[in-house]
Amino acid sequence: MVYESIVTIGAALLGAVILARTLLFTSKQVQVEPVTDIAVSKKAAQRLSEAIQFKTVSYQNPQQFEKEEFLGLHTYLEKAFPRVHAVLTREVVGEYSLLYCWKGRSEQVKPLLLMAHIDVVPVEPGTEPGWTYPPFKGCIADGYIWGRGSMDLKGSVLAILEAVETLLKNGFCPERTVYLAFGHDEEVGGHHGASQIVALLKSRGISLEYVLDEGGSITEGVVPGVSTPVALVGIAEKGYLSLELTVEAAGGHSSMPPRDSALNIVAKAVYNLEENQMPAKIEGTTKQMFEYVGPEMSFVKKMVFANTWLFGWLVKRQLARSPETDALIRTTTAPTIAEGGTKENVLPKKVRFVVNFRILPGDTVEQVINHAQKTINDPRVKITPLEKAWEQSIVSNIKSKSFETLQKTIRQIFPGTAVAPYLVVGATDSRYYTELTSNVFKLVPILVTPEDLNRVHGVDERISLEDHEQAVKFYVQLIRNSQ
Repeated sequence: MVYESIVTIGAALLGAVILARTLLFTSKQVQVEPVTDIAVSKKAAQRLSEAIQFKTVSYQNPQQFEKEEFLGLHTYLEKAFPRVHAVLTREVVGEYSLLYCWKGRSEQVKPLLLMAHIDVVPVEPGTEPGWTYPPFKGCIADGYIWGRGSMDLKGSVLAILEAVETLLKNGFCPERTVYLAFGHDEEVGGHHGASQIVALLKSRGISLEYVLDEGGSITEGVVPGVSTPVALVGIAEKGYLSLELTVEAAGGHSSMPPRDSALNIVAKAVYNLEENQMPAKIEGTTKQMFEYVGPEMSFVKKMVFANTWLFGWLVKRQLARSPETDALIRTTTAPTIAEGGTKENVLPKKVRFVVNFRILPGDTVEQVINHAQKTINDPRVKITPLEKAWEQSIVSNIKSKSFETLQKTIRQIFPGTAVAPYLVVGATDSRYYTELTSNVFKLVPILVTPEDLNRVHGVDERISLEDHEQAVKFYVQLIRNSQ
């Protein structure tokens, strides 16, 4: 009887704690009035269409680089945005990247910097017939602007320039200096574009208030359990590491295969890495995201996220079911390259695999290497880190004035949209800018659905006319709010 009473009291106390934490789990969304006084040029869509027609493609092989396309885009932008090029200073950095400076009235406040990139990924050979409209025609049809770069990221380049052109037309002069930085090689690492722009600004002793680049977006139907659109503002990026796994063994004829051929050995190693992933965690940036979106959910889901100390196992299990959400809670493991063998009836003497890891904040490059060595546990497998590796980025402060400005602007231009910090699972040019500011945010201000996620770097990339117009309005209001 005493035991039953203790259990009953304990259950009641637990229920009270869960309920109290749920009731205290209130919305973090700022209350603002929508902004309706921004008029966007009717030629904005046509200008983006024409910019798409320049094939500013970044190839892994630098010999395929077509400099005429990049220089042609430079010339086009000069003609398309006469006020920008009359008032702002423009520098060409690394031969093909662009850096603009809009001098503010005060030198007492730090500048802000808006980023995007003018290069695009190639169209995969053989996929051209799958495009509704040709990828480099910039067709305007069916309520969309179609073509490579419309979403990633010429749309943002043109929206930023449209915003500045609009503000100049209205006689606006910023208090705070505004930089515009458009790299030309983001899709292949940004080593000659963003990296050199940062080096140039650093040599001039420039420190920035904040940077806004790509990374997050305004999502609809992407965040589970939230019915309203959610603006995911990137505040950190995962780290990056690729490990090369090589095995050398006796070759020979395939009619007399040994128990452990080179291919068998390395295949087991990769299988073990896939089956023994690094542990899932709800902490840091991902935890902050759920602290912002959780209060916008139904009561039951809100209760779960208000009490992750108790229901964390359930949240992790649910998130692990989708590649998109699983990437938010763990260091991911992805075999990307397999090489070995020359003929179907000859055993290869050497086999090579490359496994790519995107490192969750809290894990380190060293920990991932140790994990791989322990998991594979086979001296016959040589494990070699490839040169291009980096730790997680800094985590930008969501309590900063800069984040508040972003949140306010999003809510003004996209009413009813919830705003949340977000862990960017890929890599962007903005990682270079941490030398100039601790406030690096990542958001493309367009509405993205699960279907749209497949269009980025894929077939039928497009942006709606409404989304492009809203992006222009967002940048206009962000610059006004940042003064």
